Amino acid sequence: MRIIINVSQFTFILFLLIHCLGSRRPIVTGYVDPQGSLRDVSVGNKFMVATGNPLATKAAIKVLEEGGNAVDAAIAALLVLNVTNGEAASFPSVAPTLIYENKTGQVKSYIGAGTAPKKATIEWFKEKGYDVMPKNSILSQLLPASPDVIVRLLQDHGTKSFSELVEPAIRTAEEGFPANRILVKNLDLPLYKRLGFTILMPYNSEVYLEKKWWYSIREAELTKRLDLAKTWKMMANEEKLALKRGNTRKQALEAVRNYFYKGPVSDAIVKLHEEKGGLFTKEDLSEYTGGWEKPVVGEFQDYQILSNQTWTQGPVVPIVLQLLDGINLKSMGHNSPEYIHTVAQAIELVIADRETYFGDPKFVAVPLDGLLSKKYAELRRKLLQKEAFGKTPPSGNPWAFSKQKPKLIQVSTHNHKDQSANEIKYGKDTTYVSIVDASGNAVSLTPSDFPQSPMVPGTGLTLGIRMTQFRLDPNHPSSLHPGKRPRITPNPGMVLKNGKLWMSFGTPGGDVQSQAMIQFFLNVIVFGMDPQKAVEAPRFRSVNWPDSFSPHAYRPGGIELEESLYQTVSNSLKEKGYKVYEKGNLDNDFGAVCAVINDVQKKRLLGVADPREVSFAEGR
Repeated sequence: MRIIINVSQFTFILFLLIHCLGSRRPIVTGYVDPQGSLRDVSVGNKFMVATGNPLATKAAIKVLEEGGNAVDAAIAALLVLNVTNGEAASFPSVAPTLIYENKTGQVKSYIGAGTAPKKATIEWFKEKGYDVMPKNSILSQLLPASPDVIVRLLQDHGTKSFSELVEPAIRTAEEGFPANRILVKNLDLPLYKRLGFTILMPYNSEVYLEKKWWYSIREAELTKRLDLAKTWKMMANEEKLALKRGNTRKQALEAVRNYFYKGPVSDAIVKLHEEKGGLFTKEDLSEYTGGWEKPVVGEFQDYQILSNQTWTQGPVVPIVLQLLDGINLKSMGHNSPEYIHTVAQAIELVIADRETYFGDPKFVAVPLDGLLSKKYAELRRKLLQKEAFGKTPPSGNPWAFSKQKPKLIQVSTHNHKDQSANEIKYGKDTTYVSIVDASGNAVSLTPSDFPQSPMVPGTGLTLGIRMTQFRLDPNHPSSLHPGKRPRITPNPGMVLKNGKLWMSFGTPGGDVQSQAMIQFFLNVIVFGMDPQKAVEAPRFRSVNWPDSFSPHAYRPGGIELEESLYQTVSNSLKEKGYKVYEKGNLDNDFGAVCAVINDVQKKRLLGVADPREVSFAEGR
């Protein structure tokens, strides 16, 4: 007997089957997502917090109210973000950090990016047939950095214990939190890709889909991270046991770090790599260390702009602003075609130098003093032209302005095909933390990484894909080498005025991070905007260079504009030779700047949170 089922009957049967397989997660009633909502600047007289999620901001506020300092509060916020924004900024991946000590006026940079394992060489990947670093692969994982960052910051500048500060994150992971719009967007895959994701990375699917690949996650859906909570409980317990044995606070914190890098957590990581053909060894993890370094400093008018060293793209911000210093930007009009053209060209000139010179300074001779030379900025400024560059402009020769020994590197910045990756992009982006405490100390921290490679079973740990910011070109400053850091995109910033903190700021967004930070800074300083209005103003984004993530897609002469800006300036920019792409208004592809500004004149702190994501600022 032949049975014929029509499309509607098949759909109904499939619907019943799916619902028999399991129920959906409950919706958190009354949840209001702050994404997309305009708001006033937050004002505080004592302290201020601005982070990528309201729950992280609340956790930091509580720490500050209970007597903790900016470092304590930043760690609490970071750990909560690893839960609520785990698809964008996972534990235990990258966490580049700047801290400001009010007593000394000193800014310190902490190296918050991991290194390549010892087995990772260009030759090894080439022999395996790779031209660029692979994604969705155990081979894209960089040694984890944030546990080292957390412990060293607390040891050197914190006052609280790890077990105290991780408690809000554990509670959030166990009790659950409402899925926000950005999380839903980041995890938005068609059905066949969710199935593929589950087949390729079953534990990732278990964590993010609860094995229910037939459902897409919904806004306000109750979301938990139970395995991650268990891992943190074990790490916290190591600290408590050490204190019971009579160890000092610093020794107990070291026990937390050892549990991760030398104990059971490292065992689980290495086991995964052995099973999946990865490259990590126990030795890689046990020998890993970050470290303090001097930040990079540039100037714009009366302001000093600071970033991490060239293992991030951070120095782009001060170098671009130095190039623009002295140009009458205000006379051009805010977001006029001429203004956008001028700022975009300055960014492209500095990115050309980024591609030629920026790399891990422990492995690459970087002419940083030349790049930051005002004479060099003057020389590069003369290259600004009436028409679009059309492709990545040539890099300059900062060695001529450097006290270091010249070293010429030949790097092609525009020989990549116009391409886009065809991999499963499950989770993306980054998030951010900015805090100023009651004593005037500050932290600027940009955590990142996403579950596009196999997570560590049973632990909730995401090791990310930061190896994809290495190049398999030995002449590139971010070329792969064992023990080396890739030039990562996350880059926290700080600004001083007359030697005192004026602003702590940063954003998610890959290559757009520096561009969004520059535009926000200029909106406030050059155009005198209210800081919240400055962060909400329409943005542009040059894409006139290879993307920092493999396969390094490249759109020569391209510039993206948010919709309202596209409507007013796109024709003028096309006439200048740009390939103009339209995006939506308040699109998180343009970053999501958070900032805390120290308004010395009015003796207050201003908190800024970008509505392009679920960012939230609050103070007291």
